[in-house]
Amino acid sequence: EDISRAADIAEQANKHGVKIETPFLVTPGSAQVYETIKRDGLIDKFTQIGGSVLANACGPCIGQWSRDDVKKEDKNSIITSYNRNFPKRNDGSVNTFAFVASPEVVIAYGLAGTLEFNPLTDEIKTGEGSFKLEPPKPAPEMPPAGFVFDAGGYVTPSDNPDSVDVSINPNSDRLQALAPFEAWDGKDFEDLPILLKAKGKCTTDHISPAGPWLKFRGHLDNISDNMFTGAINAYTGEAGHGLDLVTGESSKPFTKIARGYKEKGMGWVAVGDENYGEGSSREHAAMSPRFLGASAVLVRSFARIHEANLKKQGVLALTFIDRDDYEKVRETDKISIKGLKELAPGVNVTVELTHEDGSKESFETAHTLNPDHIEWFKAGSALNRIKGTG
Repeated sequence: EDISRAADIAEQANKHGVKIETPFLVTPGSAQVYETIKRDGLIDKFTQIGGSVLANACGPCIGQWSRDDVKKEDKNSIITSYNRNFPKRNDGSVNTFAFVASPEVVIAYGLAGTLEFNPLTDEIKTGEGSFKLEPPKPAPEMPPAGFVFDAGGYVTPSDNPDSVDVSINPNSDRLQALAPFEAWDGKDFEDLPILLKAKGKCTTDHISPAGPWLKFRGHLDNISDNMFTGAINAYTGEAGHGLDLVTGESSKPFTKIARGYKEKGMGWVAVGDENYGEGSSREHAAMSPRFLGASAVLVRSFARIHEANLKKQGVLALTFIDRDDYEKVRETDKISIKGLKELAPGVNVTVELTHEDGSKESFETAHTLNPDHIEWFKAGSALNRIKGTG
């Protein structure tokens, strides 16, 4: 429906000989969508007015947009029907301001070339005058001829999977075999350092940015170097850097601090604000913290999908029952999480802070773990549990 309505606007422009003069990018969501809109003639309607049809991938929606029309230091605006508009989301520039709209509205503004345009009342200039866009005609929710189906990319699994050898170049910086995460050792978490206390919005883009990092998505070690690079340190206001409690270094990248803790066999805790982990359902935003030693994430509230991803990776996901307890957490605190042997659905978990002066504070935290989630935690991850019971 959306693509048909957008194509209607494009067709109106084409009839008047008008093209979009700014970069106009069309990203099909899948090979099936691409083949369907190609069959139905919709792609031609976009290319006729200057559109470029990109590969079937995330593209600019996730930062894979190498722009040459503006410099990164130049403030500029774009209008997009991609579903996120966080800073740096589309082109890696904090100076790009993204306005989200429906596909047909995006094309209308692209044709006008200005955000001051009102498609309901204003006219678009042509070489011989101007014309007013008509509202797009009603469009079917689904393609009348159905979706194009092509199973050409499907490979039938082996009847004997144990005989399959996956060969990976050991020198590759893009691919790396996953090693199982360690299972829980049956003990409470004691005196763990706080790697990060995030302030305000901490999306999956803040936790694990995409864009140029996507080339490492098959190599967990390498992509983990982006962990928390966008997260705002609640104590300093700085992004991506914090205090190393082992070396005493300040303003050190969170990833380097975490790797240092991991080398010493230390787990750590991340503390977050409201709606922690909102945005894309990005698995690496849970996998990278787990890989670099996260034992628990304690927040005021979680975005639902990210909370689920943390559970799958064996990271203990806790929430403050009293949101003001977030303020009690100090940069140099050691954090202990008690009673893990009695971890059960609906039962609160006690957290104890040991401050630098030796004083202690305790408070209760909540979780949404069900019996299966608890088994994942004990096994080290959902995959470990599946493998163990398979």
